Amino acid sequence: MRLGHIAALALALLGLTPTPASAQPQPALVLAAASLQESLTAAAAAWAKKGHPKPTLSFAASSALARQVLAGGAADLFVSADEAWMDALAAKRLIVSGTRADFLGNRLVVVEPRGRHTRIPLRPAAALARVLGAAPLAMADTSGVPAGTYGKAALQRLGVWPAVAPRIVQAENVRAALALVERGAAPFGIVYATDARASKVVRVAGIFPQASHPPIVYPIARLTASTNPEAEAFRRFLVSHEGKAIFVTFGFSAR
Repeated sequence: MRLGHIAALALALLGLTPTPASAQPQPALVLAAASLQESLTAAAAAWAKKGHPKPTLSFAASSALARQVLAGGAADLFVSADEAWMDALAAKRLIVSGTRADFLGNRLVVVEPRGRHTRIPLRPAAALARVLGAAPLAMADTSGVPAGTYGKAALQRLGVWPAVAPRIVQAENVRAALALVERGAAPFGIVYATDARASKVVRVAGIFPQASHPPIVYPIARLTASTNPEAEAFRRFLVSHEGKAIFVTFGFSAR
């Protein structure tokens, strides 16, 4: 008798059946805003230490990820850097009712390479325009990427958008905008405070008033296409006090 048959017979005698590989917990697939790279990676590692499969994380601009879901892309969770792209999925009934939660906040800042010591004058508008409009200004795509739309709103509110707009170098996401400053391709960039904190080669030269742009909110939700039980468990962990505390250590605010 073959060894496989012997093993199956032994299990049958014990009242047991082999567990198929497909029954093992599968890692959740999470689509997340680019600004969450370090913090969400740390949260996923903490989740794995609890005995769960380590979630698979895919980072990009919230706009790109939302369009991926709208086009039928499969995933379990979506974490956006703004409400608008989560609203777009909700309008198409692509998120599970009752799973949406606003759990993080952030600040918008101007960064420059370390070693420089520019003081960004937020008032008057003419002074701010002279500084930011004198050379290339790196920003995420202002037509749809959250960091770019927040930045555009702030520049409009402060009255300098017409003067600054011709000098803007737009990037596909906030981390790409940060990289332009890191490489010296632009002397200034508008990014999140957490992005500046994650970089070793830039410094914060100015902080935008919170009233100058819509509140920076990170919502999370489970996608209706998800069939993975791990997805809801991981979502609940992220929005818990323990989960939020991880993001706070990276400079985010808990909501």
